[in-house]
Amino acid sequence: MVKEITPNDLKTKLENGETLDIIDVREEEEVEEGMIPQAKHIPMGEIPDRIEEFDKEKEYIFVCRSGRRSENVCLYLQDIGFNVINMVGGMLEWTGETKPKSEIKK
Repeated sequence: MVKEITPNDLKTKLENGETLDIIDVREEEEVEEGMIPQAKHIPMGEIPDRIEEFDKEKEYIFVCRSGRRSENVCLYLQDIGFNVINMVGGMLEWTGETKPKSEIKK
């Protein structure tokens, strides 16, 4: 069982100024249509090769289009000891601010 957060609860946390580690696992063309500005983009297929970028002491919130891919990423990472949360409903249900990846400064 993977912990879950709703898009509205995530939006509220961001509006309250919480610092969260949000990972968007959609493909490049999807994030260009808009992603949560505070999110980091790591496509689902790159997660196993970029595992060293994650810290087992931190909590990560994963996002995709509908919540399915992010749930699979959460199951994978949870099985190897990471603290993860899936945003149910994905970007289809997100009502907060979005920006194309190209406009997000890292």
